[in-house]
Order: sequence, then C-alpha cells, then structure tokens
Amino acid sequence: MLGYENCALCPRKCYVNRLAGERGYCGCPGEALVAKAMLHPWEEPCLSPAGRSGAIFFGGCALQCAYCQNFAISRAPRGEPMDAAALRRQMEALIAAGAENIDLVTASQYLPTVLEALRPRLGVPVVYNCGGYERVRALRALEGSVQIYLPDLKYADSALAASLSGAPDYFEVASAAIREMVRQTGAPRFEGERLVRGTLVRHLILPGQIENSLRVLDWLGESFPRGQVLVSLMRQYTPLPGLRAPFDRAVTDEEYDAVLSWMLLNRLPGYVQEAGSAGESYIPAF
Repeated sequence: MLGYENCALCPRKCYVNRLAGERGYCGCPGEALVAKAMLHPWEEPCLSPAGRSGAIFFGGCALQCAYCQNFAISRAPRGEPMDAAALRRQMEALIAAGAENIDLVTASQYLPTVLEALRPRLGVPVVYNCGGYERVRALRALEGSVQIYLPDLKYADSALAASLSGAPDYFEVASAAIREMVRQTGAPRFEGERLVRGTLVRHLILPGQIENSLRVLDWLGESFPRGQVLVSLMRQYTPLPGLRAPFDRAVTDEEYDAVLSWMLLNRLPGYVQEAGSAGESYIPAF
C-alpha cells in the first residue's frame, strides 16, 4: 500500500511517517499542497488546442533540480492544504471554467490524495505532468485514472543527473517509468487536434550538454516503435542566479540546431519550441 506513513511514494523511498510530521527528501507534509490552479496557455498544442490546460501545481518535488523554473514552490513546499474532496472541487472548478484537461503538475508526492480525487473519472483527460523520476509501483496505482502521461526525460548521463538533481539513478528509474507509462496508454490517440490518450515525453536541452540530449533521443528512438510516443524538444532553459558555467547561460542556436537535427534523423514525431520560449515570462507567478 502506497501512503504517507512509511513513505515510499517516490524513488527516494525515505520511509518517514509524514502523517506524524516527519519530512523526507522532498520536505512535503502528509497532505496535498496546491500552490496554484489556473488555465495554463503554454502546454503543447495537442494537449490544449484552445490554450486552456487545467493546470494544478503542487508544492514540493522529489528531484530538486538546480535549474527548476518552479523553484519557488518545488524547493520549499508551499501551497493551500487540500484533502481529496477539496482537490476534486478544484478540478471541477477548472473544468467549469473551460479547462480542456486536468494537468497535474508534480503530483507524485501526494499520490494517495490525488488518487482519491480522481474517482469517479472526470469528463476531460487527466494529464500526469512529472519529472520522470517515478516509481513503477506508484504509476501502476494510477492506471485507469490517467489518460495522458507527460514525463520529462532529463538525463541519460548519470553524473549530470547527480550533479544537477541529486539523482545518479535518474535514467534507470525514468526509463523504466516511461516504459510503464507507454504500456498503460498505448500509442497516441487524437480527437481532431486534441490528444486524448498517450505518452508525450519532454526533453529540456541543457547548455553545453549536447551529448546528453543525443543519448536521450537515441534511447527513445531505439526503445519504442515509431509513433508509439511523442517527443517535445524544449529550448526554454532559463538560467537561475548562482549557477556555475555552462548552466549560467541560455542554450545557443547551434546547440539547439544540433539536437533538433538528431531528433529529425531519428524520425521522432512531436513538437519543438521557438527561441523566444526561453525567459522568465513563461514561469507562472506563484
């Protein structure tokens, strides 16, 4: 049973009793913290053709990436405490406001509450938007409740994952998680322009780390039949103050073009970002 007591919801498996006030690596309490709920206009166009993704941003994260754009809520968990009933009401309010989906952003640390809130099934697709660092056992608990998985695949390089996210096992964990996601959803299924079921893998290009990106794309191309997963190649890396070189700068056009060319050579279907996507204007105001 996956719960807040003896917590092993994420791959860190801290085994703390969050209901008794203990805190593990993520620092999260034994209740869901919702930092922001909004109609989010900047997700991939297949998720919300009208630009109305019903995003619910949760406080805290098991990865703590050094460059996280949501650092204001991920590093020090904060938000409005919600039980399952309140979270369900929040989802229904977003749908009433026109949300094309319910987009759960970094929800793994609150899985027991989220699972309860998702029952019975909502009238729009549920998007599980995560960093890719997920336990297969936890994902299996979500089967039938999530229609679209939106994981990152950040690293193929374990040293890079250790340095930037404190997770040298990132690739081993995330690759197994993505295989499980694809097993659950099958190939992408659309209704018109709108994705209603499938797995869309995001990869953020990091400055000075072309080789890492090429290895990620190679794995995706080699691991799944063409068209089984969609890929979103992201160039929105925005340097935060205090990061060391080369992470103190944006991705160059040359770096982006090299990775994009490799994506095209691998014939990976999906989405790309324009140069203007990098900047603080794309970071939600928490």
